[in-house]
Amino acid sequence: MGSSATAGHASETSMPGSPARPMGWIAILLGFLTAVGPVSTDIYLPAFPELEASLHGRAGSAQMTLAVWFVGLAIGQITMGPLSDRFGRRRPMLLGTVVYTLASIGCAMARDIPTFSLFRLIASVGASASLIIPSACVRDMSHGNESARLMSRLVLVMGVVPILAPTLGGMVLSIASWRSIFWASAVYGLICIVLIWRVLPETLRPENRSEFSPVTLFSRYVMLARDRGFITHAMIAGFSCFMSFTYLSAAPSVFRGQFGLSAAHFGMLFGVFAVCMIGASQLNGVLVGRIDAARILGASVMVAVAGTIAMTAIATAITFAMQHGAHPPLWMLGCLILTMMVSLGTTGIIGPNATVGALADHPRFAGSASAFVGTLQYVLGAIAGAFVGMLPANSPIPMAGVMLLGAAIMLLMVVLRPARPPGGAVAKE
Repeated sequence: MGSSATAGHASETSMPGSPARPMGWIAILLGFLTAVGPVSTDIYLPAFPELEASLHGRAGSAQMTLAVWFVGLAIGQITMGPLSDRFGRRRPMLLGTVVYTLASIGCAMARDIPTFSLFRLIASVGASASLIIPSACVRDMSHGNESARLMSRLVLVMGVVPILAPTLGGMVLSIASWRSIFWASAVYGLICIVLIWRVLPETLRPENRSEFSPVTLFSRYVMLARDRGFITHAMIAGFSCFMSFTYLSAAPSVFRGQFGLSAAHFGMLFGVFAVCMIGASQLNGVLVGRIDAARILGASVMVAVAGTIAMTAIATAITFAMQHGAHPPLWMLGCLILTMMVSLGTTGIIGPNATVGALADHPRFAGSASAFVGTLQYVLGAIAGAFVGMLPANSPIPMAGVMLLGAAIMLLMVVLRPARPPGGAVAKE
């Protein structure tokens, strides 16, 4: 890495890749910064009842604050990505993290649900910078299989956070009020500010920066949408997220409502699925370089399709047994969990490789391309949640069927994507 970054201040022209700062270390740093989004999404979930009571909100109002958070993430990603293509990666990420930190303080001091929701919206717009710009940094630093390897390391750090965040939130609640969660979030934001300001190098060279205007921005997104290589890989990444959000939306009603799992057992099951996704992402890091990332992506999608077909068959058998008054045998529940582990585990491989494939041909617009992919993921995730919510909640079939739909669309995108030379494509710009 550049010497200036090593000395404690990342210059605008310092670039990663020198022996002074190994790229693996930078990937861990980027993962820590990216975790702002998952931390802020999950850490306050155990506090929903206390939040509603303290802010005199109606039942269900806390869930609406989570919806507001996702809206802000979608808005922020569309804008922060192009800003990072124009002004470099560090400055937009630094500005966004400052906004996130101040808005987290606002959440901690809010006195009613509308005020809290407003600060959550502002915080999510700020957090979106650190959620998508690190992917562009990975593209700046590397390409092809090396990008997939670095992205897998980033996913490892990101993946651990959603497992720990609700537990950490519950621990805070056991000794303090829900407001302490957001004071802690502000402290995390402050740490990220220091890391961005003093440690993170600028990965986008000045000569590679692009103009920024509403017309340019619109034309850039149109150009990306019309690029078959980009849109097919972006859709694969998006529907991988579609599968994950389907699981998150439906799993509580399936495993707690239908199968009667306790909160503790459901939490353990949640952790098992998350470990599968993280483990798969690390397996991906081992495989890329030995096997071409494009081939790994295609094979992983095939496994996802097979897993969701098997899961749908098991869900149908369970529903048939329940409709005839029989409690499903334990082995059926075990098979359902096993097929879900296979199906969800593949997302840890599909996500990094699909994102790398989407960004591969657009190094100058990596921020915009990363924003496009991130926004598409959250939009499709929100659609998955709404779709599952409209289906009957007395059977595991809707969860399995919607996940199968996502896997089938990914397979279609794999068929439609253009062929790439081994090791990644040559940049078009």
